[in-house]
Amino acid sequence: MNLTFKDMHDSYYSAPASNFLSSSDESVLGELARSHHHALEHEQRSAWIKQIEILKRVLASARDSHVFFEFSIPRMGKRADAVVLRNGVVFVVEFKVNAESFDRAAIEQVHDYALDLKNFHLGSQTLPVIPVLVATRAQAPSTQTRWAADLVATPILTGPKGLADVLALKRPLAASQDNIDVSAWRASGYRPTPTIIEAAEALYRSHAVDEISRSDAGAKNLQATAGRIAEVIEVSKRDRLKSICFITGVPGAGKTLAGLNIAATRAERHEDEHAVFLSGNGPLVDVLREALARDQNRRESIALGEARRRVRTFIQNIHHFRDYYLNRSEVPFEKVVVFDEAQRAWTASQATKFMQARGHDGFDKSEPEFLISVMDRHTDWCTVICLIGGGQEINTGEAGLVEWLTALKKKFPAWRVHASSLLEDRHYTASPEAKAMLEETCIAKHPDLHLSVSMRSFRAEQLSTFVGQVLDGDAPGARDSLAAIGNRYPIVVSRDLARVRDWLRNKARGSERFGLVASSGGYRLRPAGIHVKAKIEPATWFLNDRFDVRSSYYLEEVATQFDIQGLELDWTGVCWDADLRWIDNIWQFHAFKGTKWQQVRDETKRLYLLNAYRVLLTRARQGMAIFVPEGNQDDPTRPSAFYDGTYEFLLRCGATDLG
Repeated sequence: MNLTFKDMHDSYYSAPASNFLSSSDESVLGELARSHHHALEHEQRSAWIKQIEILKRVLASARDSHVFFEFSIPRMGKRADAVVLRNGVVFVVEFKVNAESFDRAAIEQVHDYALDLKNFHLGSQTLPVIPVLVATRAQAPSTQTRWAADLVATPILTGPKGLADVLALKRPLAASQDNIDVSAWRASGYRPTPTIIEAAEALYRSHAVDEISRSDAGAKNLQATAGRIAEVIEVSKRDRLKSICFITGVPGAGKTLAGLNIAATRAERHEDEHAVFLSGNGPLVDVLREALARDQNRRESIALGEARRRVRTFIQNIHHFRDYYLNRSEVPFEKVVVFDEAQRAWTASQATKFMQARGHDGFDKSEPEFLISVMDRHTDWCTVICLIGGGQEINTGEAGLVEWLTALKKKFPAWRVHASSLLEDRHYTASPEAKAMLEETCIAKHPDLHLSVSMRSFRAEQLSTFVGQVLDGDAPGARDSLAAIGNRYPIVVSRDLARVRDWLRNKARGSERFGLVASSGGYRLRPAGIHVKAKIEPATWFLNDRFDVRSSYYLEEVATQFDIQGLELDWTGVCWDADLRWIDNIWQFHAFKGTKWQQVRDETKRLYLLNAYRVLLTRARQGMAIFVPEGNQDDPTRPSAFYDGTYEFLLRCGATDLG
């Protein structure tokens, strides 16, 4: 079932314009105040009075309208000041009371509201949407309407006197609907697809996951996964069992969202369990923590340092968790732990090598074995939830699934094991060792523990299929998949980085975020100005605004697969170097050592390189531009032959030539 706006309390006030005009200002204000559910501050009351006054004056000549005040934008956790339905058009109106000018942040805000309705509110998807910013002391006339292909206009900036002219605008010829059925529009359903940052912020504010996630039949119901995990936890608690659950999913299917939801729900409703979300992905932890802290700082006026301290109890770095219990025999505080990207936990040899370098000579366990052993200290019950991504091992020493299964079989046979029914899939159990362990381990299978549909891109759910076909060398299959996606998710390719940058800037609207990404082995992108060795600050790159030269918006600093795994942008510029090159109808694998490229023969390292590009190619929610350098015949490390085949192959896969 879709989440309806009626269920979501879509607005504080809603009425046909005729009813609104015949109601007293006091009665409208009273209804707004009753729906507010917070202490009504003088500034908010004054703003509502001004908005009511302006809209009554404007709608006096537009009685065929319907008006909403404080209209909910659930994905963003905010409310638009007003929405007016008229002439087959959805007008999203934001007021800046006592403002004389229009600042960029306010313009982006109202544009974001309009884009959110267009993308996620079913009733608005076929309707023209016009964002309107009203500065109440401005004299600026309304600007000419400019429509994007999806019928979202660029924001119109106006003073109160120009608002009547704006609301009289007619629908564009491309829109076929003269009138809007208000009841059907309100009840049509809202299918948000938040970024992981937006989702984390909402969950941290104790919103339910169904308020921020899609619920259509084409996407896996995250609630079903959470329900299955809750059932396992309750049985473990009741019967004093130790359990481990493996949740699998395609890239972007919502594994991290599922994990955050489990941790947040258990922490809120079952305080005695002290649930925690753990990740070995340092950039993801840094970005989520900083985003949550900044959000709490803005909303609750809590000092940023204090907000950061609070967030650390909800999201922790798995390596800090490991190090804390390494020299302590105490029983963990936590009863429920969620390990994100569990396939990236270290093998025994990698963990031993790391520990020896830190002076722990006697350490001889894989990271999965040690982590399970810590939770096994509980004398009654506990539950471990492992989130397993398919085809995402990207670093030396990452264990994949096999080390978890090995530890359970050999060291912890009493633990109850629950897993998705797709655990045998080659993307999760690529090695013969893992397959053997699966056959020897007693596992309760649950279809609900697999997330099968990518939700990172709300425009193209089958993006992961396309990317898989590209990396499998299947150009005809990739072309068919991209054709099925159609114009919803543009993928372009160019030999000119300046064109890629311009494309990204022109595609992004409102506060939509874009940035450049590249393989960590793309050392010969440097002549094009792409320095993969220059480390970014992930929280700054992902969160800071377009005026910060260190942010992704500036298109100067580049994120690698290690920086961006588990995170996403709206639009990406994927910079493709000669470490992975298409020659003689196969992918060839290389690493740049010293002054030249060397062929990669090790199968595991080849897998890591393919997975690096899999991560890079699945980070964009709305579309991507791929930059493949021209090369330089005078540079033996960058001859055209290293790049031409890749460029031509991507065109055969269906990517559009940007020129």
